Amino acid sequence: AGAETLKRAVELDVASRFQESLVCYQEGIDLLLQVVKGTGRGSPWGRGRSRAHAGRERKLLAFFSDGKYHKQIRIEENATGFGYEKLFHEYLTEIVSEVWVEDPYIRHIHQASRYLLYNFLRFCEMLVKGPCKVKTIHLLTSYDEGSGRNQQMSGLEEIQQSLRNYGVTLNIEFSSSIHDREIRFNNGWMIKIGRGLDYFKKPQGRFSIGYCDFDLRPCHETTVDVFHTKHTKKM
Repeated sequence: AGAETLKRAVELDVASRFQESLVCYQEGIDLLLQVVKGTGRGSPWGRGRSRAHAGRERKLLAFFSDGKYHKQIRIEENATGFGYEKLFHEYLTEIVSEVWVEDPYIRHIHQASRYLLYNFLRFCEMLVKGPCKVKTIHLLTSYDEGSGRNQQMSGLEEIQQSLRNYGVTLNIEFSSSIHDREIRFNNGWMIKIGRGLDYFKKPQGRFSIGYCDFDLRPCHETTVDVFHTKHTKKM
């Protein structure tokens, strides 16, 4: 577990995602130190393992896999069961009132393999349903290119108006230099999805299973990294 976490730290470091890589370095080193301490003379890890020792090892490995500093979820190609509610529910506590979404590709549905405006709408629906009491959503994205810009603006304005009917304010900003995909909640949780909100595959048809229920929709392969701000440091 420690080696895998350090490997992930190097990947993030190379990608210039320094805050997250620092957290993974911290966790990986901590995990390795835990193992070193447990393999000393007289330790059950250094002798033949009894059932009790094996059970203790399983518990320790379970603690490692959860991560002291961060949690990582690997979504395999064509996997199902990763709808937004399943992925985010444990972080959307009742105190969450403000959400930040940074994704450069919240654009119109004309793109052949992307339904990103619909994906963002589904994400907003999840926030409205609770149990959190979201009042403000901040979206930072990039402009659609060419003729799709008008449709992008029209779609976002419609979502904005609809959210207003539920007492939620959607603030929209555009940046031509945004690359990272990140979702933050004001309770301190930060979720980074390799593909942003666009990790679902295009449905086979409008009347196919998975078109409405994202838990049944096959996914693209991606990695989800979850951090808490108490373990991150400004570089």
